[in-house]
Amino acid sequence: MTVATPVASRRDPAADARWADSVLKTLTVRQKAAQMVWVWTLGDFAPVDGGAYQAIERQVRELELGGVIVSVGGPTDIAIKINALQRASRLPLMVGADLETGAAFRARGGWFLPNAIELGGATNFPYQMGLGATRDTTLAYEMGRVTAVEGRAMGIHMAFAPVLDVNNNPKNPVISGRSFGEDPALVARMGRALVRGIQENGMLATGKHFPGHGDTEQNSHLELSKVNVSRARLDSVELRPFQAAIDAGLRGMMTFHGDLPALDTTHTAATLSKAVMTDLLRNTMKFDGLLVTDALDMNGVLGGMTMSEATLRAVEAGNDILLMPTDAKVSIQSIVDAVASGRIKESTIDAAVRKQLMAKHEFGLHANRFVDVEAVRMRVGTQANLGPANLAAEKAITLVRDSAGLVPFKLARDAKVVSITVSGRVDISAGRTFDAELRGAFPRLQSLTLTPEVVAEATAGAAAGNTGGYRVSPDPTILPASVENALNIARGADVVIVSSYIGAATNTANMLPTKGLPELLNGLRAANTKVVLMSFNNPYLQLGLPLTEAHVIAWSPWTPSQRAAARALLGRAPISGQLPITLPGIAPFGAGLQR
Repeated sequence: MTVATPVASRRDPAADARWADSVLKTLTVRQKAAQMVWVWTLGDFAPVDGGAYQAIERQVRELELGGVIVSVGGPTDIAIKINALQRASRLPLMVGADLETGAAFRARGGWFLPNAIELGGATNFPYQMGLGATRDTTLAYEMGRVTAVEGRAMGIHMAFAPVLDVNNNPKNPVISGRSFGEDPALVARMGRALVRGIQENGMLATGKHFPGHGDTEQNSHLELSKVNVSRARLDSVELRPFQAAIDAGLRGMMTFHGDLPALDTTHTAATLSKAVMTDLLRNTMKFDGLLVTDALDMNGVLGGMTMSEATLRAVEAGNDILLMPTDAKVSIQSIVDAVASGRIKESTIDAAVRKQLMAKHEFGLHANRFVDVEAVRMRVGTQANLGPANLAAEKAITLVRDSAGLVPFKLARDAKVVSITVSGRVDISAGRTFDAELRGAFPRLQSLTLTPEVVAEATAGAAAGNTGGYRVSPDPTILPASVENALNIARGADVVIVSSYIGAATNTANMLPTKGLPELLNGLRAANTKVVLMSFNNPYLQLGLPLTEAHVIAWSPWTPSQRAAARALLGRAPISGQLPITLPGIAPFGAGLQR
């Protein structure tokens, strides 16, 4: 098995430059423009004559793209597909992926239905906010190391991680648990460690989303986000983790599709702003690595703009890699035309492509662009890699509240313990490991799952016999009958655990609780039932809900965190997490009861 040599230990910029220059001088303007464009592909199993695979292979081969961003799939499927695309490409491809919780963020493997058999996958760490709760930079480094080892085994060269945004707005609908927390010093410290872990073990790290996506209430996938704070505030908060990462040698940066009036008064998305990406990032903050746009198919950057114009503004702003344009061919042609018209200098394109070619040589792709598929099983999801992930999950567990001294449980083996899982219909894994661990201590454990439904509500027209007199409620709701059934099952319980997997850690818009969940908690309180509220996803879950005797945050819904949460409740593992955020009216930054 060939093991990748860590990037940081074998950098030879002079050799990289010689190869890059030798290739660059053979390329036409069109071929150079194509090197700047990366498209999206699934990492799924794909037969050679499948329509979706044929389409992506055709783009790689005919357009001569510079790289791809790979999304969800099994580890070996990802490796096989990347090898196939590398084979189709005239020049070696660079491959990136969003690996925010480790390689499993995109390579979890999935489930076989209807048998509910887990198919295995890469190693999953908690969301970055869980790492922030540990305050442990060694674990952040280990997360980076495992991410790099596993990602490189699959053929991925560039992790679009870490998230360096400071999540100082609880209503942020996009970042939330993806951030290390609300304190810029904590985000900077943990971010540096994660960058080192990734880059010292063979992969490029990419900080995102510059210059800071934390203090906004708009979803940049849907609209132009806005961070309306002063330049002094940006310098002391938002920019601080990015500068720390740059000083630590960060090699990649991803942009933010947001309006920051303190940096650019034209209300242009930062991605398209020369004032932000060149004047600030390149010149003032001295970042000289690869600058990657966030996805160019997002409304936050496009708005009413054509893809052609967005492409050109991104290049003029100083971006090196144009990620996921809605039409790669249009983006390439627009660059060619802009060079021909004089709007963009060919030297600008050369500088961007040269950086990418140097990185490809640094990875040794000029000599061997393929990965050993047989070796994937030796490097992905191994026990050695799972060790630090399990430890991170354990150290992240945060006991926010325990007014009745419930945790750890001091219950007899035959106690009546009820575990209520609140999860989406397609979330097969929710509660499985958590309940299995609890059942080992309480054989009589009663478990049930409440699934919020999208319901049709009658309007005045319905009463008049109008068949169109119904509207679909925009918010999933736990139906009253389901709440009543849960309350009946919980009657007389020694303790009830309500675990929420709803409201993903990456989407906490408006902090709205799942409809029906407040009614469930109020019903349990009215029956004088002791309740532990467990949050496996939304870290701000407690906001807007009735207070329970105990509240625990596990920071991720995946198997290691479910197991760690159950072990913490049972007293089989210490509890040491500290809040990396403030829960307004509930608990301050740094809170966390130790057990």
